[in-house]
Order: sequence, then structure tokens, then C-alpha cells
Amino acid sequence: MSIPQVLEVAIGLIMVYYILGSIVSLITQWINEALETRGIAIERYLKKIAGDKAVDLTNLPQMKALQPIRYKNWFSVFGASTEPKKIEKIPIATLVDAYFDIAGLTANKNINAQELLALINKLPASEGKTAFLNWINQGVTNVNDLRARTTAYFTGMMDQAAATFKANARSFVIMLSIAITLLFGTDSIQLVRDLWSNAELRAIAVAKADVVVAEQGANADLTSLLKDLGTFSIKIGWWRQTENLPAFPTPWDWTKFGLLKFVGLCITAAAVSQGSSFWYDLLKKLTTPTSSTASAASSGGGSSSSSSSSSSEG
Repeated sequence: MSIPQVLEVAIGLIMVYYILGSIVSLITQWINEALETRGIAIERYLKKIAGDKAVDLTNLPQMKALQPIRYKNWFSVFGASTEPKKIEKIPIATLVDAYFDIAGLTANKNINAQELLALINKLPASEGKTAFLNWINQGVTNVNDLRARTTAYFTGMMDQAAATFKANARSFVIMLSIAITLLFGTDSIQLVRDLWSNAELRAIAVAKADVVVAEQGANADLTSLLKDLGTFSIKIGWWRQTENLPAFPTPWDWTKFGLLKFVGLCITAAAVSQGSSFWYDLLKKLTTPTSSTASAASSGGGSSSSSSSSSSEG
């Protein structure tokens, strides 16, 4: 087997995964922004921290200033109508200050244990209140010590909120990867066969990969991605299945065809779900050495020519 040919096939395959992965990433981003999934995850953990006071917490000026401004809905893009959305990221120091504000601890730096306990008991039931009561029962009554513990506690809670959002986003990515794969009918096994048997197709794949790495980078808009998929010249899709059906089908031929098709689609869905950034990085690693080798070969050839010329002159 020719190693360069194997590399070209791999680059062509990765290009398709990258394009489909980018489409999935863009759609996932739109869904997350429209449904405010990140903000919902944050609110869930703020509810754990402050209970029924979570609304009061988010309504504080320093918290409201963190709300991102986006279009009201899908149609607002035509009228540029925007509104504040749910908070998606909170600096820990800001969250601690806000919590101390609603608890009444900000203005009471010099406070004894009994007064501190009275303030905390006024808070609604929540995990945050329970944590404070546990610290006070352990003898932690200095406001600065409480602030340090609260900072560590809130850091962990926000990390959990981020992990919750990532898990939700990952679910979207997996479901969309399966949907996109089925929509385009992208069979990795058939794609490898096409690339292996078509030198022109491999050349187009390598050329397109160089353009993506050099100019487009890991970010692209949906229009350019669909254009790339169309001009890439790889004939993928359910409409092409008649070309690949068994010539003289038997029950075993149909079973083999269906099994290979299922495996090919599963491979594509699993690959696309890895994300466009993963495939872009891999594409960059595969194409950059090729360019470097070519440059080295060119310079080496030039040196040889110069040496030959010098020898002949001598």
C-alpha cells in the first residue's frame, strides 16, 4: 500500500468529519443560546446556594450587570431587538459579595457569634444556609474566615454548574451528530472506498484541507461549510445508494450491505460527535508536516543544484 495514498484518504475523511462537526457545533451553539441552557444551569445552582433568595441574588446590581445581551428571538435579527438574558458566568468574588449582601453580612464586619447566627437563620432553607450553620457550629465566626470558606464553596458549586452545562451540551452534540449523519447518509466505509479509488478526489481533499488550515481556521459560518461540503466533490447522501447496491443481490448480500451501511454510519456519527476542533487540530497536524517536508525537499533540491553548478564551473 502507498503511504501517501493512505494519508490522502485520511485527510479526505477528516475533512468530512470536520465540516459535519462544524455544522453540529454551530447548531448546538444556536440551541444553547436560544434555550439559555448555560443560564438555566447557573440558576439551578444559585437556587441551591440561596434557596428562595436566588431571585433577590440575581437582581442585585452587580449580578444584573453580568447578563448577556442577545436578540429576543429568532426574528429579532431583522429589527435588532435585544434584551438581557440569563446570567451565564459569574466571577466567584462577585457571587460571594452578592451573597453576603443578601445575608446582611457586608455591613456587619464586626459581629459576634449570636448575631451572626441570627442573620443566617433569617435566610430561606438552602444548601448555602446549611453550610454557613455548619461553619458557625464548628466555631468559625470571623467574617473574613467565612468569606474564605464561602469562596471555596462557591467555586465548587460553579464548577458543578459548568459541568452540568457541558453534559447537557454534549447530549445535544451526540443527538445532532446522529441526525446530521442520517440526514446526509454519510457512510465512512463507502467514503474510504471512494477516496481510495479516486485520485482526483483525494487531490481535491488535500487541497481543500490546506485552504482550511491556512485561512479558515477552526471557526467558520454555516454557509461556507455547506458550500465546502458541496464543492468538495464527495458524493455522499442517501440519493447515491443505488450506485452501491449489490449487483446480483442474495439474502446474504443484502445482509452484508445493511450491516456495513450501519457500521459506516455509526463510525461517522461517533467521529462527528468528537467536535470540529478535534478534527481541525488533527487536520493541521497531518497537513503541516506535508508542507514542511515539501519545503525542505525544495530547499534541498536547490542546494543540490547549486552544488552541481559550482562543481561544473570548477
